[in-house]
Amino acid sequence: MPPASTKAAATHASADTRLSPGAPGYRRTSLALFAAGLAAFALLYSTQALLPAISAEFGATASAASWTVSAATGALALCVLPLSALSERFGRRTMMTASLSVAVAVSLLVPLAPNLETLIALRALQGAALAGLPASAMAYLAEEVRPKALIAAIGLFVAGNSIGGMSGRIVTGWVAQMWGWRAGLAAVGLTSLLCVIAFRALLPKARHFTPGTLNPKALAGAVRTHLSDPLLVRLYVIGALFMTVFGAVYTVIGYRLVEAPFSLPQGVIGSIFLVYLVGTVASAAAGKLVGRLGRRGALYLAVSTTAAGLLLSLSDSLASVLAGLVLITAGFFAGHAVASSSVSRTAKTGRAQASALYQSAYYLGSSAGGTLGAIAYHAGGWAGTVLIGLVAVLGVVSVTLYGSHSARVAARRPQLAAACN
Repeated sequence: MPPASTKAAATHASADTRLSPGAPGYRRTSLALFAAGLAAFALLYSTQALLPAISAEFGATASAASWTVSAATGALALCVLPLSALSERFGRRTMMTASLSVAVAVSLLVPLAPNLETLIALRALQGAALAGLPASAMAYLAEEVRPKALIAAIGLFVAGNSIGGMSGRIVTGWVAQMWGWRAGLAAVGLTSLLCVIAFRALLPKARHFTPGTLNPKALAGAVRTHLSDPLLVRLYVIGALFMTVFGAVYTVIGYRLVEAPFSLPQGVIGSIFLVYLVGTVASAAAGKLVGRLGRRGALYLAVSTTAAGLLLSLSDSLASVLAGLVLITAGFFAGHAVASSSVSRTAKTGRAQASALYQSAYYLGSSAGGTLGAIAYHAGGWAGTVLIGLVAVLGVVSVTLYGSHSARVAARRPQLAAACN
């Protein structure tokens, strides 16, 4: 006869109606959120590969043009928490659909911007609209997918982000080379519209969502609870620092490659973002990395890979620069998938707010990285941008080491208490 605890565990597992690999709705959910992530990242970073062309048309510096990216990510960071609260009341599926629909509608206006200021304002509005997606998606997965399959499911959502970022930049690059940057942005908007239609058709209705009330005091309490959790705070800082590196590198790389000694055309620069495919693989492999190395071990591997890529990219050899971008991309997406999935697993209540705080930190890191990276490039060339990235990498290492130290101290306390008794 099996022990009672084994029977209870088996009964609980059979009673768990959440999705797992092989279940009918799991594949539809994964594909739907993959499409959502693809559309979101394609829209959010749609101007990034076009910054040299935008600078040329409006006579703007790299740091000024970079605000077409930073305004979108900054607005997303500011709006993600209040919109996550709305998702607690109206549902994750409704919030994600509304968020993507408004962002796509704005994307059809962006190519018509008559000046840089209007373009930046429209991009900020687009970023604010997209804020309803990230935290709602993470919360939806945490509620609808079994814990053991959660990292893999989130990894696929992040993989959709990477492919969206890649395809958006490639499409805008080649279309811009032939018909101008405005046509490139219009192409991304229309492609994202198709993704939103697929998302809505595929995503199953939530079965484990319980509507809440819009209670500002409860929201503030949830935020205080999450910000008082040392592990969650460390994960937020890690996400922000990883994204600082990524935002700095990919905001500036187009300027570097369009100038000597590379002097690449716009379409080829857009194709450089094919390295995002590495991010897709790294995101999907994050669960296996955590299983083999543990969360901190996976983060150390991710940050080491990112640092190696930054140093390699200093070379004036195009092959070395590309290899560096591959390592930076792999390290970033692996680190992001580990940190974001750890947030969802750590938060026991208010998961939407926990994920929203991570997304706020993450996209504030993107805004800071894009702006600081462009300023550093103007002041010291590519080496200046790399320095910004290395400082952020050192920050990730410091936070992770502190977490390891804190875990060892916490493990010793019961032993010391037992010895004293």
